[in-house]
Order: sequence, then C-alpha cells, then structure tokens
Amino acid sequence: MDTLELLDLIQKGESSTVQFKVRVTNANSIGAEMVAFANTNGGMIIVGIDAKTGDINGLSFEELQSSNELLANAASNNVRAPICINTETISIKDQNVIVAHIPEGNSKPHTDIRGIIWVKNGSDKRKLLDKEELARLLQSSGNLFADQTIVNGTTINDIDQKIFSEFILEKTKKTVEEIGLPTSALLSNLGMIKEGKLSLAGLLLFGENPQRFKQLFTVQCVSFVGNSITSNKFRDKEDPYVGNLKQLYEQTLSFITRNLKKIQKVNGFNTHGQLEVSMETIEELLVNALIHRNYFISSSIKVFIFDSRIEIISPGKLPDTLTIDNIKFGISIPRNPILFTNARYILPFVGVGSGIPRAIRSSPDLELINDLDREMFISIIKRPA
Repeated sequence: MDTLELLDLIQKGESSTVQFKVRVTNANSIGAEMVAFANTNGGMIIVGIDAKTGDINGLSFEELQSSNELLANAASNNVRAPICINTETISIKDQNVIVAHIPEGNSKPHTDIRGIIWVKNGSDKRKLLDKEELARLLQSSGNLFADQTIVNGTTINDIDQKIFSEFILEKTKKTVEEIGLPTSALLSNLGMIKEGKLSLAGLLLFGENPQRFKQLFTVQCVSFVGNSITSNKFRDKEDPYVGNLKQLYEQTLSFITRNLKKIQKVNGFNTHGQLEVSMETIEELLVNALIHRNYFISSSIKVFIFDSRIEIISPGKLPDTLTIDNIKFGISIPRNPILFTNARYILPFVGVGSGIPRAIRSSPDLELINDLDREMFISIIKRPA
C-alpha cells in the first residue's frame, strides 16, 4: 500500500474492513478486534490514527517495534484458532503508521482468549450469540453443510416410498427389490440417515411433508399488477407451496408459466404460441434456487412476477469466493453437496456448473444480483415490452 492509498482510506473513515487505533497496548483487546475481522471478511487495523478525528499520530521507532511484536503475538496467542497477519510501516508526512492486514479466517468461528466469538458490525464489532448465524459461519469455512445436518424428530416413516423408489431406479438402474437392501440401509449408504433420523437432504428429496419439520422451507409466489412489490393489486397469489424438492419445483414452474403470456414467434395463425421468456432460463434458475439456497437461513424462496420482469429470490449470498463473474463462466462451489450430487435424479439438473451460462445464453439480458447485506441471491428475467 502506498501513501496515497492510505490517505484515501483515512479520509473515508472507519468501516467494516478498516479500523483505526492511536496505539495498541492490550493484546486481549486487539485480539478480539482480529477475531471480528477473521470471522467476517478480513480487513485492516491501522495504528497511529485517531479514530475520532482521523488525525495522524505517528509512532516512534521504539513504538513501531513494540506494536509489531504485540500485533504478531495477539494473532498467535489471543486468537483461537491462530491467524497469520501481515504488517507494513508507511510514512505519511514524516510520520510512521502501521497497517496490519487481517485475513478472513479459514477456521471459523475464531474466538478470543475468553472463548467469545466476535463478528464485525459496521465499523464496530458484536458478540455472535444466534445459533443460526453460528451455523452460517461454520458453513462459510467449509466445516458444516446444512444438507448433512440431522433433522430431529424425523424417522424413516417420513419418507415418500414412491419417490424414493423412483430415485433409486433412476440412480442405479435397478429397483429397490433388485438391490435387496432395506430403505434404511440405502439411505445410510447415501449419507441421508443417522441413528434413525433423516438428514436435511433426505427430508428435502424424499420427505412426504418436509414442512412439518422445516416450516419455512417453502416457495412463495405472487404475480403483481405493476412493477413494484408495494402494489396492493395482484393477478395471482398462492399460499406458500409445500412438499419435497420435486413437488416444489413442479408447483412453482406451473405458477410461473400460467402467469406468463404466450406469443406468436412465427407466421401462421395455426402455429403454437411460445412462452414470452425462455423456459430453459426459468427451469435453470428455479432448480438453482432449490439446490443452492442457504438452508441455514430460515426463509422461503420467493418468486415475484411483475409486468416488466420475473424475480427469483433465493436465501443466501453466493458461497465462499464465488462472484457473479465466476458463475457466469460456469464456476460452481456446492453449498449443499448431498443435494448437489443427488438432485439430478429427481430434477432437471446436471450439476457441472453449466446452469447459469445456459440461462444467460437463452436470456442474454438476465440480471444476477449477489446481495451481501440482505444475504440473498436474486435472478431477474426481463419480460418483453
């Protein structure tokens, strides 16, 4: 980082990725700040800047030495699991400041020396107490997958045997009877049952009534009059759709297609009308929402049809290091590996990262939004004028 870059950061003030300290003297306190950065998106601690005024208060040679030592020791001894930081000394107007770069952690959740989990909250930090948020933090570090978690209260009797048998036939090209194993053994081999309880993947794929246990894992559909969600008029609205993934997919697809127009794309009165937007795009985005949504967030998938567009809103931002540009080029990181591996035998899903590129090919004006603040992924399909 050069002097101009640092001056620009100072002028912008503290944020969720930048923090100022006049001096660092307490390893426990600075360790907690590092924990918050490591558990969020990483950031910088700049030592030698007054947080209230932005004034530069440079460090002496002795202070540079002691501060660097304290920062390194805090990262090793006051952050659990320890993290590696980089520090650099930058001169501004003949005054020296330290910039400590704190990486996003690979072993989330990190804790301070007292075992407290901190996360960034704007320019400040806060304790993490919510179990659902903790689960998402574990998920982001690759230490926990929602679809592998066990759903308490479930048993093998909650399986729809017909759907399960169809899945086994499609996956193995053999019937359950030909394989000769009980359903419990087959589910165990698939990693979808443990100690008699279904995993979330097993419940979502084969459950007779998944919403009995996970009430908010539904799909809500509304066709509005106009182009605003604040409209008090709608053309079509249903109670939230319930069922397993196949049932949710079929019900939602039916809602979307019945609320779109069919238009004449070739000459001839007797030709069949075609859907106003690409069916391939709708199918790809709907399947992606069901398979790749964040199941640690207790919320429904939402499908809103407006006069000008269709919005498919999936709970959860893109996982890990994925970006909009990544997924446009077919890069995929499965958030729910069991669903990702097995949904292809139930839904029109390939699972090689080609879904978004195919959707863009069919609908070049497709808009994708990775909303970090609200933790949701939004796909917007434009309707013809």
